Amino acid sequence: MKLQDSVIAITGGGQGLGRSMAIYLAEQGARLALIDLVPEKLEETVTACKHAGGDARAYVCNVAREKDVEETFAAVARDFGRLDGLVNNAGILRDGLLVKAKDGNIAKRMSLAEWQAVIDVNLTGVFLCGREASTHMIQGGNGGVIINISSISRAGNMGQSNYSAAKAGVAALVPVWAKELARHGIRVMGIAPGFIETEMTASMKPEALERMRAGIPLKRMGQPDEIATTVDFIFENDYLTGRIIEVDGGLRL
Repeated sequence: MKLQDSVIAITGGGQGLGRSMAIYLAEQGARLALIDLVPEKLEETVTACKHAGGDARAYVCNVAREKDVEETFAAVARDFGRLDGLVNNAGILRDGLLVKAKDGNIAKRMSLAEWQAVIDVNLTGVFLCGREASTHMIQGGNGGVIINISSISRAGNMGQSNYSAAKAGVAALVPVWAKELARHGIRVMGIAPGFIETEMTASMKPEALERMRAGIPLKRMGQPDEIATTVDFIFENDYLTGRIIEVDGGLRL
C-alpha cells in the first residue's frame, strides 16, 4: 500500500508513540485520522502533521466504549471518504504486583478496577477499533492494513499482570484477524516494542532507567521514530500479514 493520500487512523494519536507515527506518516503524504481522549494533545498533533505536509483531523473518543468507537469510525469514513489503515496504539498503564506482601502481611493487591481499566482500553479497545475499521474497509472494497501495537511485556513482565495479559491478547488477535480478513484484501500485522523513550519513560527515576538500559543488548532505549519506520515498512510491504515484529534492541523478557 502506498502511503501517499492513504487514509490512516491512529488510536492514541495525540501523544507519545502515536504522535511520532502520525508525524512520520504525514511526511510520507498520508492523511491521518487521529483518535485520542485529550483534545489539546490531539490538536497539537494535528498541527504538527499539517506542518509535516500531511492532512490530519482530530477525533475525541474513548476506545473502550462501543458507541464512541462506532460513531468515530463512521465519522472518519464520512469525512475522508475511505479508510485504508488503522494503527491500534491506544493504551494505559496501571502497574502493580498481583499481591504485595512482606513477612506474610498483605500490603496491597491489584484491584479489579486496575485490572479492568487496562483490559478495557488495551484489549477491548483494540477489538472494537479493529472491528469497526475492518467493517469500513470491507464496505469500501479497497482492502486495507491493520497494525496492532503489542509489547515485549506480552511474554510476562513482573508488576504488569493486567498489561501483560492485554498485550498478549493483542498479539493473539493478529494471526486470527489476518486469516479471517485476507479474503477481503486486508492485511493484519503487529509490532511489539521494547523500552522506548517517551513521556512515560522520561518520568522514571534515573537509576531505574539505567538498570533498564543495562539489560538491553544494544545498551540503549528505542526511539519513537524506530517504531514509526516499522509502521511505514508494514504499510508498504504488501506480502506481510499475520506476524509480530519485535522492535526491542534484542531484549527478550
